[in-house]
Amino acid sequence: MTSPARRLPLRFSTQTLLLQLGVVLLVVLLSGAVHAWLTYERLGREAENQALTLARTVASDPSVRAEVQAISRQAGTPPPAELLAGPLMAAAEGARTRTGALFVVITDETGLRLAHPDAERLGERVSTDPSEALAGREVTTRNTGTLGPSAGAKVPVFAPGTGSGSGSGTGSGGASPKVVGEVSVGYSTETIGQSLRRDIGPIVLTAAGSLLAGVLASFLLRRRLQRLTLGLEPEEISTLVHDQVAVLEGVDEGVVGISAEGRISVFNAAAQRLLGQPDLSGSLWAAAPVPPKLKALTQADAREGEAVELIAGGQVLVASARKALHRQEDLGWVVMLRDRTELQQLTRQLDAVGTMSTALRAQRHEFANQLHTIAGFMSIGQHQQAREYLARLAATGPLKFPVDQAELLQDPYLQAFIGAKGVEADERGVTLRIGPETLVRGQVTDPQDVTTVLGNLIDNAVNAAVAGSAGERWVELELLDEPTDDGGTLHIVVADSGDGLPVAADPEAVFAEGFTTAAGPVRSAGGQGLGLALARQLARRRGGDVRVLEPGGAGGPGAVFMATLPGTTTARKD
Repeated sequence: MTSPARRLPLRFSTQTLLLQLGVVLLVVLLSGAVHAWLTYERLGREAENQALTLARTVASDPSVRAEVQAISRQAGTPPPAELLAGPLMAAAEGARTRTGALFVVITDETGLRLAHPDAERLGERVSTDPSEALAGREVTTRNTGTLGPSAGAKVPVFAPGTGSGSGSGTGSGGASPKVVGEVSVGYSTETIGQSLRRDIGPIVLTAAGSLLAGVLASFLLRRRLQRLTLGLEPEEISTLVHDQVAVLEGVDEGVVGISAEGRISVFNAAAQRLLGQPDLSGSLWAAAPVPPKLKALTQADAREGEAVELIAGGQVLVASARKALHRQEDLGWVVMLRDRTELQQLTRQLDAVGTMSTALRAQRHEFANQLHTIAGFMSIGQHQQAREYLARLAATGPLKFPVDQAELLQDPYLQAFIGAKGVEADERGVTLRIGPETLVRGQVTDPQDVTTVLGNLIDNAVNAAVAGSAGERWVELELLDEPTDDGGTLHIVVADSGDGLPVAADPEAVFAEGFTTAAGPVRSAGGQGLGLALARQLARRRGGDVRVLEPGGAGGPGAVFMATLPGTTTARKD
């Protein structure tokens, strides 16, 4: 026996279509029902008001009031034949015939009918409670009597000369109102139903039109949904989203997607970290708070795939952009960001190590000469001179860098770094010296930032001194540490013998990315034009700054830069 074929589940778009049709049908039915009920209530209220007006007219007729009072004074109720031929019956029927009312009934003060459309009911008590009207109050009612369901009103009949019929709240001569009967008028609810049926036609047509429009809109929405989702089911879309999130959040490179409309569609966590910004998805790319060089990659005249270096959040980034195309459809741009900060830091540290090794090789001969000198003193028996020579070596240290007044730096890291820079500058014909105002008594706690800022300033100063026109080439440093409660602040001043900044250059422009006074074209990914910008960002991130104190001039002295690095030193522990 074969198992029955399993029914395939309905597609999501089909389920959505059926749900929308059901909702539209329900809304149309509810709206039609509510509209019909409101129309029925309106017609009912109109019938009640019309009945109340007619009842007031009949009850205020002087002849009706006088006749009802006369009958009420009699010992009993006149026989039906007499009532049928009486003036009350004529007045009531005349009013009913003229207005199309279902009934116009007149009673005495006990509720016995004095006028009624059905002659057989004359002299009988009314079927509905007349107590409200007989108590002197007007009421509107909806009930079912001997003539069927109706919407009507009951109005008291006052004796002549009293009540509202006299034109005042009290009768003439101050007589209090006296109720001698009531007038009850009603309009058939079947008539109301007929009026409703006449009015319901437009309602039905409107509901049918709304239903048709809803069905058409549902079909169009279904087609658009299929087009937007490429025919994918929600489960498939969910899988794609999960895969996209896993890929975008799992890579170390920053990814920024810009749609063809110019809005950011993708801004992964790596991009947020590298650019120092929150998630900018959904915002306009043109107004996004990102470096201008990054926006320039997506301009119409930009070269696709070209890598540029920029600084953001105190980091050196390499960015590139490519067009995103799906078949022939332009989907926008994809910008890739890679962090080169660690690579540059490693490169700088490697350069420092290389400089140190060069310095050590340069001092090798000095070590040999010192040892030969000591051996010579010992061989000729000049022990006292050998001891004095060793004492001088112990006081000055085994190595001698070409940096004057290095003893003002008590931090070994600064001594080694500046000494290595002095050897490098000496090889280029520049003297690196330490100014007399230098005094560093603390210990450097963040050598990475200090190396980046101080190294960039020294390198720029050495380059400026080499390119300058002064006869003597020099670079002078002054360093001072200032102890504070949250870590010492290191102040750095660097001056050189170069020709200073260009006359037309704004002192603040030298800190812009890409600014350089080097001859020849600037390489976009070669690191040129980033040193000062990176140094300033690092300093400001710590609460400090890097600025130009003096722009310098042609023939020297050159520019003077000052850097302030809070929280980079601490008191030395003896």
